[in-house]
Amino acid sequence: MIYPKELPEVGELVIARINKIMPFGAYCELIEYKLDAYLPIKEVAPGWIKNIHEFIKEGQQRVAKVVFIDKEKKAVDISLKKVSKKEEKDKIGQYNLELRAEKLFEQALNESKEIQNAEKIKSELAKKFQNYSDLIEAVMEDKELGNISPEFKKAFIEIVRKNIKPKVYKVNYIAEIMVYDTEKGIDIIKKALEKVEKEGLEVSYLGAPHYKLSAQDSDYHSAEAKIKKAEEIIKNEIGENGYIALQKEKVND
Repeated sequence: MIYPKELPEVGELVIARINKIMPFGAYCELIEYKLDAYLPIKEVAPGWIKNIHEFIKEGQQRVAKVVFIDKEKKAVDISLKKVSKKEEKDKIGQYNLELRAEKLFEQALNESKEIQNAEKIKSELAKKFQNYSDLIEAVMEDKELGNISPEFKKAFIEIVRKNIKPKVYKVNYIAEIMVYDTEKGIDIIKKALEKVEKEGLEVSYLGAPHYKLSAQDSDYHSAEAKIKKAEEIIKNEIGENGYIALQKEKVND
């Protein structure tokens, strides 16, 4: 985070380092906030826990969810069992990106010789961005970074574009395509799929009547829209004497 909040929010995912394990819980540090937190034994894992040491180890870093906050005492309780596999995976990815983005920020300060103005630049950026990851995303989308040093801005943009690849969303659908014309059916389907390929989609033959349609874009909804457009193209080509059904390919999280 550019400037960490004083306290996290209930429901927020955090990175917790387990410092001291007790019989009925563990004392932890929320690394992003430099704040102490408590992990009750009932929040370590589902079901009955006979030996807490079988589930957590001192020195471990785990993804946890904030379940209680006393703002006056700055007391925070966290849970491991309330974190899904997908939430854990996404949080680790986000955290690693944040660490990497912070290093790129520091590199840009060095290269632009703006180290002495670091706090001033951070203060200006904090008006628009909560964390370094959002700042990186703004660079990738050519958004304005704010009223900061031109030297730093130039260096940072160059470093980010050199080191960070744009995120690409890819969606895959299995299409069942049939044309009730024994003479021209294959040619009609072939022509329809060629038009789909010209729209930038990838088409794979899986064995009649199944085909795989793949679309990608920097935005998930845009990738989905390409599939929708491909479906309309195919429908127009095969007409009333044909049939198409799409099913999204399952992706294991």
